[in-house]
Amino acid sequence: MQKKYLFATAAAAVVLVAGAWTYKVYAEKNNGIAAIVNGEQITVAEIKDAYAQNPQLQQVPFDQFYSHALDVIINNKLALQAANAAKVQESEEYKEQLALAADDLARQIYLDQQVNQKITDEAVQKVYDEYLSKFESQKEVSAKHILVDDEELAKEIITKLQADKTAFDDLARQYSKDNPNLGYFTAEMMVPEFSDAAFKMGKGEISATPVKTEFGYHVIMVEDVRDTKPLPLEEVEPQIKATLAQQAVAQVVEDLNNNADVEKFDLDGKKIK
Repeated sequence: MQKKYLFATAAAAVVLVAGAWTYKVYAEKNNGIAAIVNGEQITVAEIKDAYAQNPQLQQVPFDQFYSHALDVIINNKLALQAANAAKVQESEEYKEQLALAADDLARQIYLDQQVNQKITDEAVQKVYDEYLSKFESQKEVSAKHILVDDEELAKEIITKLQADKTAFDDLARQYSKDNPNLGYFTAEMMVPEFSDAAFKMGKGEISATPVKTEFGYHVIMVEDVRDTKPLPLEEVEPQIKATLAQQAVAQVVEDLNNNADVEKFDLDGKKIK
């Protein structure tokens, strides 16, 4: 039954991809026209632009994205044509909303321009250099654990592991109430009792006695011990830019206030100092 289901799912996926590919090839051979809606053309280039401008969409291959996006764009085109026919643009509601949208867009473009001027390669490198100068290496451990509620069971597991370390994963699957793989961590990332035990152990060592914490009884196996190293620039650059952007926006707003003549009043009409 399971094999039949998997086969059917795979077959459906092939049909979906093949169908999307057919649409794409046909459209590109049709002078780049993807659809004609009441005489108005939608081009393949429009769909490609929408795909390129949204990185989150690029998790899906373009061939699969195409057919769905085409339906969405056609529906949007139909709604716009209907709005034009109904002369929505002449309504007061449209004019009010358009003015608000225009103001929001102007504000956003101004802030983006100011922020982009401040987030330079030099500014990013300066922050990174400060990070490097202040970086202090710490000891970190990579470990696995088996977490159980009963101390006697934890002792039994340790006895079994003393006879055969390679049984750790099997025993973890059988007994542990938590994910056994903890990865790398520094001492402050774990509860004190756990860190005290793990950081006294060497690579490949298994805890001789159960380690009690608020979560239960742990059987720990240390897989590696190393000193932390600073992260490479390409890994922290997005975070640095996000921080610089926040600082830049705050600075722009502060400068605007400092250079403006602003009077504020409370609900009673009295001036706020």
